[in-house]
Amino acid sequence: MSTLKKLVILDRDGVINADSAEFIKTPDEWIALPGSLEAIARLNQGGYRVVVASNQSGIGRGLFDMSALNAMHTKMHRAAAAVGGRIDAVFFCPHTARDQCDCRKPKPGLLRTIMERFDIDAAETPFVGDAQRDLDAGAAVGLQLHLVLTGKGKNTQAGGKMPPGVSVHKDLWSFALDFLGRQI
Repeated sequence: MSTLKKLVILDRDGVINADSAEFIKTPDEWIALPGSLEAIARLNQGGYRVVVASNQSGIGRGLFDMSALNAMHTKMHRAAAAVGGRIDAVFFCPHTARDQCDCRKPKPGLLRTIMERFDIDAAETPFVGDAQRDLDAGAAVGLQLHLVLTGKGKNTQAGGKMPPGVSVHKDLWSFALDFLGRQI
């Protein structure tokens, strides 16, 4: 696989940053999980580009606007850069479930867009999430599925509905070490 095609796709809330049932609505509420930004840096050092795929229905619900989302992502990019990491792109769905769009996970539209934009092979591309909807969306397009036990991860694992072949990791740092260790 060429270096340009080496890509890791990450969900945001519950994987990179702390999640909240009340939604992450401001940069102050966006708090990186321990080791997550360092994991992104480690993936970059391993030759991987990192892209985020995130449902952001708080926009569709009127809980925050694009300016607030952009400010959260600016904070995320700067925090990653401060530890030597880089997030190449953030793809998000602003819709609510009522909109019945194709980009809101568990539907695979957002992931298909990433795959087309980066011209990647799904079978060689890991997708890391914490929720059942992440796993279902990734399975629909044939990505390598990885569950982290942060965020909703423990409940997802306990739910027993995971697609076959899901690798489970304590957190994003553990995923990065496990995944890169298999590349050697």
